[in-house]
Formats: sequence, C-alpha cells, structure tokens
Amino acid sequence: MNTEINQELIAKIEEAIQTLRPFLEADGGDIKLLRVENNVAKVKLMGACESCEMSAMTLKAGVEDAVKKAVPQITSVEAVEM
Repeated sequence: MNTEINQELIAKIEEAIQTLRPFLEADGGDIKLLRVENNVAKVKLMGACESCEMSAMTLKAGVEDAVKKAVPQITSVEAVEM
C-alpha cells in the first residue's frame, strides 16, 4: 500500500477513534490504533476496557461502526494483545 495513502487512512481511523475516546475515558478506559493489516484495523484496549465484559460489544457496535463509517475500506476492527 502506498505510504501516503496509508498515512491518510490511519489519520481517518484515528479521527474516528478520537470521537469515541471521551466515552471510553469516562469509564476509565482507552483505545489505541496499532496498525492496519488487510483492511482490518488492529487496536489495543487499555485501562478498564481491557477487562470489561462489555468491551467486545463496545468494540463492534461502537468503535468498528464509527471507523467503518469514516473509512469504508476498513472491513473490521479487532482487539489484539501487544
């Protein structure tokens, strides 16, 4: 993938995540974009989000939805361990 296009893609994903960050932080959590592989955004859930039993729902219904709306070529968002 072209580096310039990749940087633009990452910036758009970060922007989408940033809109959700206040809600995650309000519950003591956060999220970090690690990388994009094959149109899948790989993220790390941090703080309270790491152990929250609702994190899978938050990831799919909240984060993935927002990212896919902002960046349609992203097919999914997956949480990974570092």
